[in-house]
Amino acid sequence: MTEPAEPRAVTVATVLRDVAESQAIDLELLAGAKGLDRRITIPHTQKTGLALSGFDSYLRPGRVLVFGTSEVRYLETLTGDERAIALRRVFSHDLPCLLVTGAATPPPETIAEADRADVPLLRSRTPTPEAISRLSALLDSHLAARGMVHGVLMDILGLGVLVIGESGIGKSECALDLVVRGHRLVADDVVELRCRAQSFLIGTCPELTRNHMEIRGLGLINVQDLFGVASTRSSKRVELVVQLERWEHGREYDRLGLDDAFYETLGARIPMIRMPVAPGRNVAILVEVAARNQLLRVRGHHAARRLVNRVHDRLAGRLPDVETGDDL
Repeated sequence: MTEPAEPRAVTVATVLRDVAESQAIDLELLAGAKGLDRRITIPHTQKTGLALSGFDSYLRPGRVLVFGTSEVRYLETLTGDERAIALRRVFSHDLPCLLVTGAATPPPETIAEADRADVPLLRSRTPTPEAISRLSALLDSHLAARGMVHGVLMDILGLGVLVIGESGIGKSECALDLVVRGHRLVADDVVELRCRAQSFLIGTCPELTRNHMEIRGLGLINVQDLFGVASTRSSKRVELVVQLERWEHGREYDRLGLDDAFYETLGARIPMIRMPVAPGRNVAILVEVAARNQLLRVRGHHAARRLVNRVHDRLAGRLPDVETGDDL
């Protein structure tokens, strides 16, 4: 089971530090340094210029407010007292910070009111659309819902396959067999998950255990040292979940593959297959075939449904009978 993720938040100080390290966008702190511990909780910025004219009810706490050229030019049309009143009303909404974009120079009242309210005032010379896009991408990475799951994540033919199941059922042995068959290991034992764009589930391996596997009887092995750099990768989108289950005599299992099952975590729904494990079943080959079959399904080729539809058409008389004969 995936461990539940806690609500995410990032401080303005952390964003400034990461921006300085990655150089994703140029940011300059103009005022409000005492408020650098304010927390951003929503990755999407807000750009509501109407707030300056008194229509500020749609300003949301936790979202970065952006002033572009149009907002700055509007402030310049006001008197000094009017600017101070408008900005004071905006800063009363507990905003994490205010970003001025497009190389616009904010009026002096903006700096004064930001210092008074302890709201960080940032400036970027990047054009507004590009600045919003880059900042939102950075915040999305910080604020993505996160969790951990006990399992193995593999890259099989370009498809991210998460193999889960109870301890000792053979997940790591299955992954090792898949690596030998030319597929790539992402994570073994513990898989870190984060949800991007509310539907994309990205899996990575903790830095401490990256490239390593635990095989009972062998101990810890380094997959990259044994099989080369092409045998591992650092992260992969999870697109299929295979749940290994011990075979139970008398239990009914899906024989046709018509029923769709999903693995739900962190707000994402991933197609899932429940695969019984029993002596004589080559689990690695079955997982690889499951990945190949999922790739076909994504492209619209559903073998089970096509066969069932053909049977129904034959029974309904919509398909001619095929003549059969014995070859001598």
